[in-house]
Amino acid sequence: MNNTTPPIEIPYPAPRSSRPEIMAEEIIERLTYRIGKDAKVAKPHDWLTATILVVRDRIIDRWMESTRQAYRTGQKRVYYLSLEFLIGRLMRDAVSNLGLMQEIRDALSSLGVDVSVIAGLEPDAALGNGGLGRLAACFMESMATVDIPAYGYGIRYIHGLFRQQMADGWQVELPETWLAHGNPWEFERRESSYEIGFGGSVETIGGYEDLPRYVWKPAERVIAMAYDTPIVGWRGNRVNTLRLWSAQPIDPILLDAFNAGDHIGALRESNKAESLTRVLYPADANPAGQELRLRQEFFFSSASLQDILRRHLQQYPDFTNLHEKVSIQLNDTHPAVSIGELMRLLVDIHGMDFDVSWEIVRQTFSYTNHTLLPEALETWPVPLFERLLPRHMQIVYAINAKILLEARKEKRFSDTQVRAISLIDEGGERRVRMGNLAFVGSHSINGVSALHTDLMKVTVFADLHTLYPTRINNKTNGITPRRWLMQCNPGLTSLIRDAIGDKFLDDTEALVELDKFADDASFQEKFAAVKRANKATLTNLVGSRMGIRLDPSALFDIQIKRIHEYKRQLLNIIEAVALYDQIRSHPELDWVPRVKLFAGKAAPSYHNAKLIIKLANDVARVINNDPSVRGLLKVVFVPNYNVSLAETIVPAADLSEQISTAGMEASGTGNMKFALNGALTIGTLDGANVEMREHVGDDNIVIFGLTADEVAKVRSEGHNPRAVIEQSPELVQALNAIASGVFSPDDRSRFQELIDGIYNHDWFMVAADFDAYAAAQRTVDQIWSDPKSWYSKTIRNTARMGWFSSDRTIRQYASEIWRA
Repeated sequence: MNNTTPPIEIPYPAPRSSRPEIMAEEIIERLTYRIGKDAKVAKPHDWLTATILVVRDRIIDRWMESTRQAYRTGQKRVYYLSLEFLIGRLMRDAVSNLGLMQEIRDALSSLGVDVSVIAGLEPDAALGNGGLGRLAACFMESMATVDIPAYGYGIRYIHGLFRQQMADGWQVELPETWLAHGNPWEFERRESSYEIGFGGSVETIGGYEDLPRYVWKPAERVIAMAYDTPIVGWRGNRVNTLRLWSAQPIDPILLDAFNAGDHIGALRESNKAESLTRVLYPADANPAGQELRLRQEFFFSSASLQDILRRHLQQYPDFTNLHEKVSIQLNDTHPAVSIGELMRLLVDIHGMDFDVSWEIVRQTFSYTNHTLLPEALETWPVPLFERLLPRHMQIVYAINAKILLEARKEKRFSDTQVRAISLIDEGGERRVRMGNLAFVGSHSINGVSALHTDLMKVTVFADLHTLYPTRINNKTNGITPRRWLMQCNPGLTSLIRDAIGDKFLDDTEALVELDKFADDASFQEKFAAVKRANKATLTNLVGSRMGIRLDPSALFDIQIKRIHEYKRQLLNIIEAVALYDQIRSHPELDWVPRVKLFAGKAAPSYHNAKLIIKLANDVARVINNDPSVRGLLKVVFVPNYNVSLAETIVPAADLSEQISTAGMEASGTGNMKFALNGALTIGTLDGANVEMREHVGDDNIVIFGLTADEVAKVRSEGHNPRAVIEQSPELVQALNAIASGVFSPDDRSRFQELIDGIYNHDWFMVAADFDAYAAAQRTVDQIWSDPKSWYSKTIRNTARMGWFSSDRTIRQYASEIWRA
């Protein structure tokens, strides 16, 4: 008797119609049966959710097919581990990539709903701090676009990055409640849940005749639960997955304690678990904050790796070919504990040999470094690491022994070199160096701009580069042109299509064909009209939010990014003060009307950064209310900077401020977004500015200041900022005004500390670069005063930025690192 059952034929649904009238019917159906609302009483947020559900259903078919294809073909999968994903709003992104924008607009219009109004209600998923998280989001979209099977892994923060408000010019941090009303994009995957342990002890089993086995017995456990969000590539050909982990307790309530009257204590396990995914980047200025940060990093790393291994075993009998089928990219040092965790899983759980496992681990992982600041290369106190992750501490020591013996015997490393490459920092408090762990545990270590990569080899990883001279390589960052041109600047996109056709929609480098229109008077006029319309939109936003009236015909000079001393918002503010003095002193001169606009968040524990925000607001209050300025200069700090705000600001920028201290910005991606949207860059030769100059041409970018080599030389020879300041009358006057309380009459010593830092050490070269920066700004004035020259340069910026697409970056990762 034959018991073989024929395979079940699953009837996959036919492609859904995209006709507006059909979509309108579907929106009403979702509104009625999924949300429970009659169209007559539906609110804008109800229409938003119903529309998302209709779009999501069209994505699901493609999503499932993408997954089936990966299993059918046995393609290598890429897993992108990042503590941050600054994905922003998803509806417009998904609808645009599916090519349904007009159909959705028409469908909603037939129902009396404005798509732009409801799209603005979608919460920003603020799961990142800045460039690192936004890069991860761009990369996820590009991996789907260029057809690479990929998963992104991160944390489903309940609050994400804080919401920024201003109280008398001071930053106030409030919780960001993006999940308060649910998230229609995500799917809970209760079958993909894993136990994550902390603390406890390690037991040794055997060891007399056989090799010893090590069993970690954690003292605490939580459950990592997966939530999946589909990420749609351009034209919807592939849909990949962003899997975010939420923490849940094993025992949500201790009933004995609750029944005994300890109603708060009965929930302690729930509270402890939920704290893991409650907030992005808990302040780590105290031991409790440091411990929570390490717990977060291990939590999502362990869950992700268990998930990866489970998926691999569904297709293959063991892990001997793991590195051939899996590439894991570490986005900065936050997931570096994954190196130790994968070793533990292979050796302790799956019984593999330590040395064999180490080779597999090293061939599987690759690591992207995003900083040259030693303090940003995470380290953890050994006692903390050992208490929370005792087995991983043993593994780190074992790896360290292997590496240091190799360096001693094969490379003849000196004591100094050995100390530099060790995974344990012995200088003072002993700490585990996560950057070094990521380096030795990866087959590829990449920088994110040519300059950054070169500096890595001679600064933070100099001795590791000597030990492994072929591992460091460069992958200059890029941005997705879908969100940062096509979606945020439809006017410019339409103008480009009319000029050069549609090829650039699929191949951004085809934008170079726009070069031939750079000096065309008719095209310049249309280009200027698009910019003017975008500036009017930003003007309306600033007016409605802040009550500040801006002139769209003024030069919009914009610096939006995380507030940090090395990014030098302070230099920009001081120059604004100097310009203010000059305008008042010389009213007879033909000054260029200028709006200096700032936006960005300071880390809650970063005192000087928060003081810089306060200074920007104090300076704005004085300048904007001084009638003698005659409206020629306005200063604006727009609160609560996020992806959606950037999508309005970037297309409106005339001048892009990229003025970091040379040698300190790894790459930057804001610089690329601004230039792509037709802004002129003023900047130092730092990060990707170097390559941008090569692509757009020396005449189409305004470069000033010390180079990275010159900064290093000035520091090593002993910088005397006081002498530099005294040689610059404008700088002296501006610093004195700030320090003496001209802008802070309620507290005249408020900014003395900031100014003393410039006089006494000037580590970020604010004084050293001030005169060059001020002169560069006057060069900008001259260019602006000749509209033909200005638009010639800005059109060429748009035309020559195609290379900075994240599609190009991802293709380089795929061919040179992942072999995918």
